[in-house]
Amino acid sequence: MTPHTQPTPLSRRRLLTGAAAAAAVGAFGGPALIPNPAHAVGDGFGLRIVSPPNNHTGRLQYFRFATNEIEWDPAVNVLLPDGYHTSGKRYPVLYLLHGGQQDFRHFHMHENIMNLTAGREIIVVMPDGGAAGWYCNPVSTFVGPRNWENFHMNQLVPWIEANFRTFAEYDGRAVAGFSMGGFGALKYAAKYFGHFCSVSSHSGPASLRRDGHLVAHWANLSSAAVELGGGTIYGAPFFDQARVTADNPMERIPSYHHKRVFLVAGTSPEPVNWWDVINETQVLAGQREFRAALSQAGIPHEGREEPGGHIFRHELFRDDLNGMLGRLRRAG
Repeated sequence: MTPHTQPTPLSRRRLLTGAAAAAAVGAFGGPALIPNPAHAVGDGFGLRIVSPPNNHTGRLQYFRFATNEIEWDPAVNVLLPDGYHTSGKRYPVLYLLHGGQQDFRHFHMHENIMNLTAGREIIVVMPDGGAAGWYCNPVSTFVGPRNWENFHMNQLVPWIEANFRTFAEYDGRAVAGFSMGGFGALKYAAKYFGHFCSVSSHSGPASLRRDGHLVAHWANLSSAAVELGGGTIYGAPFFDQARVTADNPMERIPSYHHKRVFLVAGTSPEPVNWWDVINETQVLAGQREFRAALSQAGIPHEGREEPGGHIFRHELFRDDLNGMLGRLRRAG
């Protein structure tokens, strides 16, 4: 199938969904359904809201969008700091990216993100990234567009900055992630150098080409199986080498200058869990290679190697958050 390289029209399903939602709102009194919203949000940057936030006054707000970049309607959780609705302050933003076989709800439902960030003056944006989207625009897809990179970087980031009180500048944004999301964080920080002053990878691969391109092959296989209906991220049987190079943290070392870099890998995956062993053994080796390259280039970074396997370590995330807040522009 021809790769999707241009936006396609919104599907009839989406148009009908949007029309039905609009009709329902009108039938039940329109905006009166939402009492005293803390702030109004709107469509823009190619995003049309099809599900409104579930809580206009609480910290956690949920939105679902129709977008030409993704065939189905991706969502995002936006976690606001305590006091956001009354403070009038602007805040730095952390884009927190989930791992494979997870979605935008993971950090809220499984990692206690509300308590981990309680009392901290930062907005945390947790977007859908696909079950195996790899934070990429794929070379090919047989299930409609899955341009996760375009959705995040060209649409979601400016949408967040238009609808929430943020600092729309280099020192106002950090990006972090777990596993596949850790790779996505390293990738976005390098490819979009002027966007993020801090990048963190929690058990995320840092090298696409080591061990015979193992991670790039895994991105292709996993995306073909669960995301793209047989399409691939990097192309098959031959890689699109320019894309691999553009996405590979190991080939973008100079792009980490003048950034805070935080890396975590496990040293002792569970031996009876082959999946844990394969994942974290490759993560550890790739992060060691990446850290050595950063050191050779004179780029400061913090690397943690901890007992255990392929897990999101809460205490290290707290340490990471402290470091981010020390680097980011302070709320005010």
